[in-house]
Amino acid sequence: MMEWLTHGRMRLALRRLTAADGPSLLLLHGLGERSPDDCPSVYRKWPGPVWALDFTGHGQSTVPLGGGYTAEILMADVDAALRHLGTATIVGRGLGAYVGLLAAGGRPQLVRGAVLLDGPGLAGGGSGSITPFLPTVDTRQPSPPDPFAMAELALDVRPPDYATFFARQAAELSGLSRPISVCACERPEWLAAVVCELGVEETNLAEALDHHQALAGQGPA
Repeated sequence: MMEWLTHGRMRLALRRLTAADGPSLLLLHGLGERSPDDCPSVYRKWPGPVWALDFTGHGQSTVPLGGGYTAEILMADVDAALRHLGTATIVGRGLGAYVGLLAAGGRPQLVRGAVLLDGPGLAGGGSGSITPFLPTVDTRQPSPPDPFAMAELALDVRPPDYATFFARQAAELSGLSRPISVCACERPEWLAAVVCELGVEETNLAEALDHHQALAGQGPA
């Protein structure tokens, strides 16, 4: 079942993958990917509905004219989904993992835990500014995914201290003892810094789902 959300002038596709009642699980895809058509087997035991969001420029969501993508724009996509769902536990792949971390810190009362997985776009463009570079975008490429999104989000700068700020916000304001679970093997600088924070644990996906499933229905302290 597809539901349509509004983020500014963007129309976002939010797909409901299971029909169960209970706390929501929200899947965020990697760079250049889209939401799955069916619920992956690993998430089928989640006690509530499983949802998947197409970011702006991906899947069935709006492809804007002229680019201008940042991770914060995609975090606002997630905020629109959270306003619709009320609360949710987030599982993010690659770029979706970074955006999920930002959402967990930016909306700690609505994100009831975030699980960070490997996937396309996890590293972004590194930890600091480099020689100015304008990516060459081949607008002849079919979209979605938007070729501007592929070029711009692959160069998105992610300072470690910026990422850890959001991890601390989640730890301090969510009311959860462990709001962030890191299940990724890749360790870009931003993620290496995040795993050193209180409230963050390195684990595997099955254990992370069990942990967050037990806490998903809890409100903030």
